[in-house]
Amino acid sequence: LGPALGCLSAAALLAFIIIITTQLLARRRVQDGRGRAVLVTGCDSGFGQQLALRLDREGFVVFAGCLCPEGPGARSLAQQSSSSLKLLRLDVTSDADVEQVKAAVLQHLPEKGLWAVVNNAGISQWAEIEWSSVQDFSHMVDVNLLGAVRTTLAFLPLVRASRGRVVYTSSIFSFFTCLNMAAYSVSKRGLEAFADCLRVEMASFGVKVSIIQPGNFGRATGILKTMTGSDIWEKLDKEKQQVFNRRYIGLASRYFASACSRGFETPDVVTEAMLHAITSPRPKARYLLVAAGERPFFQLLPFLPTFLTDRIFSFSHMYAKRKEMLYS
Repeated sequence: LGPALGCLSAAALLAFIIIITTQLLARRRVQDGRGRAVLVTGCDSGFGQQLALRLDREGFVVFAGCLCPEGPGARSLAQQSSSSLKLLRLDVTSDADVEQVKAAVLQHLPEKGLWAVVNNAGISQWAEIEWSSVQDFSHMVDVNLLGAVRTTLAFLPLVRASRGRVVYTSSIFSFFTCLNMAAYSVSKRGLEAFADCLRVEMASFGVKVSIIQPGNFGRATGILKTMTGSDIWEKLDKEKQQVFNRRYIGLASRYFASACSRGFETPDVVTEAMLHAITSPRPKARYLLVAAGERPFFQLLPFLPTFLTDRIFSFSHMYAKRKEMLYS
């Protein structure tokens, strides 16, 4: 019995040492930001702006891409940051803008090169599929997916040379099917497919690729465009107005606004995850960032069969009301 207890004690001690060592490694950062540059897109507000400020304080040379460099968000960023942070006009849907930013980065590249690119620029819009046009889908994909592809392709050689990081801001809607978020889900699911392929290819070069999956951060970022029931109703033709009556559209608008108001109030959780993806020697492939009570559900969801995930909607009061009100 004595030898057995001794072996168990030794095994427990070894397991404890391994756990502590793993946690310490996870917390450790790459040397520091000095001499390293990071390009962050979408710095006018929200996650991008907060990350740019945090990286600037960590000593990185930050290239902050802003859609409106003369706007209030960019001005606020400039006032709060050091002189080493460089504000650059960057519309990720524009090849010319991306090339101009690349030229500026090359001109001011620090000693250790471009360490990371954070593809954060994005837009969001809520609407059911039949309330949307092809142009609505195209614009969403052009910004959220092709914008990230365009930026990645331009800067990948520089990141590969430094064996650095590429980070993508996705969403839980990349895998969670939800009413009114089709165009956004399409763009984010495509973005994750691109990032997954890139991660496999870049592993041979020592480049780490991470995907950030925020949950409900509408209040913290202001990314969700406010739309009333009247805004949607006026876009519909007579046939669709007969299918989706005005009372239902008003109900959907209020429900969506209510859901968004219950989200995270600050972007801090996302900013910390992004910082970990950039600075940790062992960044995660995915960072699922939802409320603690929702975590088990969203962790399990991707592994459930489709017929079961579709049934989830039957438990929604909103979905039941929708079925009841259509054509009425």
